[in-house]
This record gives sequence, C-alpha cells and structure tokens, in this order.
Amino acid sequence: MRVLFDGSVIIAAIIEAHPKHEMAIEWLLKAKTKKFKLVISSHSLLEVYSVLTAAPFKPKISPSTARKLVDANIKKIASVHSINGNEYFRLIDKVSNLNLKGGIVYDALIYECARKAKAKEIVTLNAKDFKRLNINNEIKITSF
Repeated sequence: MRVLFDGSVIIAAIIEAHPKHEMAIEWLLKAKTKKFKLVISSHSLLEVYSVLTAAPFKPKISPSTARKLVDANIKKIASVHSINGNEYFRLIDKVSNLNLKGGIVYDALIYECARKAKAKEIVTLNAKDFKRLNINNEIKITSF
C-alpha cells in the first residue's frame, strides 16, 4: 500500500521539539520498516528542505545538515512524485472550478501527486484542506 506524507509530517518527525513529533516519528518508522510504501510530492520534498533551513529551530539547521536529514528520512525510503505541465493546467482548472484560492492550491498539488502515485492514504497535520479536495473520498485522509 502506498501512503503519501505531506511536508508537515516529515518536519514533525525530524524535529524532536515539534509538538507532534511522537506521532509523526511513529509513522516515519512504519515507512522505514516497510509497513507501507512512502510517497512524497516533489513540492513537499523541497518544502521540507526549505523549512529545515529557514525555520528558527534551536540549534539552527545548516543546508548540509538539512540535506543529510532529507537523505536519511526521505531519499532512502520514499518515491517522489510530481505532475507534468498539462496536469498543472488541469489542476488550475480544477481549483478554479472549486473556487479555491491561496495556500490550498499547494495542497491540491500534493493531493494530485497522491492520486497519480495511486496512494491509498494521505498523512498530514492539516486534514481540513485535504478533506475539501477529497470530493469522492477516494483517498483516506489521516491527521493528528
């Protein structure tokens, strides 16, 4: 079974001081022990690196440390999925037809990557937006 994590889950799993760390690390350990196939969108992959290097963590995370964290927690266990140019235009049609604007469009991108990867579940810290996008309940949305 394929399970997509959004960036928030990866960040929470990596950062021990994160309030959702304990739950997120359990999910990451399940992926590392091959309880399911981990999927991540290319957008979330870069978002994880960006947050790791820019957020005010103590101690600060350097770009080289962030790369090592990404390698250890994503590269070795996840498949990265994206959409092509035509699929982006279809996604813009979809979010426009749903009258969506702002940040939810990035969750729509992640959702489309999950669909394309044939993920059965999305694990996120922000279920609200994904539930709005999951019109036909085709993907299980798990949040904590």
